[in-house]
Amino acid sequence: MNITINEELRSFIDPLTANESAALERSLLAEGCRDALVLWGETLIDGHNRYDICTRHGIEFRTVQNTTFSSLDDVMLWMIDNHLARRSVSDYQRGVLALRKKDIVTARVAQRAAAEPETDAAPAAAPESPPWNTREDVAKAARVSSNTISQIERIQKAATPQLVEAVRAGTISINAAANVASLPPSEQIVAVAGGRKELQLAARQVREQKAGSRPPKETPADEAADLRAQVAGLRDKVDALELENAALKQQLGL
Repeated sequence: MNITINEELRSFIDPLTANESAALERSLLAEGCRDALVLWGETLIDGHNRYDICTRHGIEFRTVQNTTFSSLDDVMLWMIDNHLARRSVSDYQRGVLALRKKDIVTARVAQRAAAEPETDAAPAAAPESPPWNTREDVAKAARVSSNTISQIERIQKAATPQLVEAVRAGTISINAAANVASLPPSEQIVAVAGGRKELQLAARQVREQKAGSRPPKETPADEAADLRAQVAGLRDKVDALELENAALKQQLGL
């Protein structure tokens, strides 16, 4: 049997941790590969980790064909939906997958619109809207906040491969990684090499630098005048109460 590994498809899958890989290996050695691997033609589309372990140990496995796809994009969308539904997928990877699906769907809609012929007699219908055309839609699909999606976009745009691997491994949070990603690549690499504490320090320094660069918040002139008027009014009330108190003491002979 000839099975092909498509690295782009494989990249949709978070690498197993050492403990997860060891647990899966023990299970396959003890019980065999109970679930069939899914193929599209010769391309493996589900079961990459099981396939690696089975081929390494000579464990027999079954395969099934999914013939419902007409393109690689169809396969990608199917894999993305499968992984988005799994609880074990990290917030970062779900965000990456949701953004990837948005890109695929948006590109397909644009291609379909460009391919539709336009005539004077029958103008082409407006292209359908992508199902996730806002950051909020993507966040909902990924089950994270829209702010987290924004941070993941910053990481994808500016982070070095070393920093991306650190956030995927859980060494640094998404929020901290988005801050570290604003540093020059050489500084990102040094921070990753220093481990969790160095990454946290770098993220904190970036946050403090951003906070220090913001102009101080100015109180509007009208608001300042109102505050001064309120203070003056309170002082007048205090003065009046003190005079009233003094008069009462005089009447009582104190």
